[in-house]
Amino acid sequence: MGILKRAITKDAAAVSMALEATDIVNEIEKIHKTSAVVTAALGRLTIAASMMGYGLKGKDDSVTVKIDGGGPAGMLIAVSDGMGNVKSYVQNPVVEIPLNSIGKLDVRGAVGTDGTLTVAKDLGLKEPYCGMVPIVSGEIGEDIANYFVSSEQVPTVCGLGVLVNPDLTVQCAGGFMVQLLPFADEKTISQIEENVSRITSVTDLFRSGKTPEEISLMLLEGLEPNILDEYEPQFRCDCSRERTIKILSSLSRDELENIANEQERTEVNCHFCGKKYVFTPSEIRGIKK
Repeated sequence: MGILKRAITKDAAAVSMALEATDIVNEIEKIHKTSAVVTAALGRLTIAASMMGYGLKGKDDSVTVKIDGGGPAGMLIAVSDGMGNVKSYVQNPVVEIPLNSIGKLDVRGAVGTDGTLTVAKDLGLKEPYCGMVPIVSGEIGEDIANYFVSSEQVPTVCGLGVLVNPDLTVQCAGGFMVQLLPFADEKTISQIEENVSRITSVTDLFRSGKTPEEISLMLLEGLEPNILDEYEPQFRCDCSRERTIKILSSLSRDELENIANEQERTEVNCHFCGKKYVFTPSEIRGIKK
């Protein structure tokens, strides 16, 4: 379970949020058995998706964030509902590459920089809203900020961090986001820039004991901020046997018959949580009568 706090300035010109997500990212590492650098990369994307999901208007809304930069980790996907509950998947969970030039996990090297960041928002309309931008960093935080500026014209600062222990467990993980509303003046912008400049790294904030409430207020310091709301998001997969049957029903009758004939039991695994759904040949044949 994570802790998310959102704050707003007195004049409602800017909103900030901060998410402590150590438990969520630890759960991701357990499910996908990721190497250290992939834990950092997928953790960052998951934290960003959770905050983006919480920023949606409806609790039944959802956002899917996908980054595919041509790196050895392959495609990374995170999906959040409107309350920030999130699930995620990575194509290649184990990547072993050297540390970067400053001795830290090389997230950019694992993700790659030759590709795109795609955001799809399901807002209950006939078609989801989709935005796609080129990867500018591969560090994910900058790419999320670039998406908001380029696709939604919302000036955004996004900081993400995951600190991985030598035994591959997660010591701390979290992130923050600050967004300006259209009527923000130069004073507000300058103050936020000054506040952000004082932050050395996200993991340093959480490792030093800063809470999401303290961080969200710190980001808006000097602008008379107040806590707007809070939530405890968690890793949550919405897969089910019924949804699996619905996916299988998209296959043709002949395809289902071939599957039923090939093996005594058909096993379907969820990419996000690893849960297995087993079907007998008669159950496979019964999907389409």
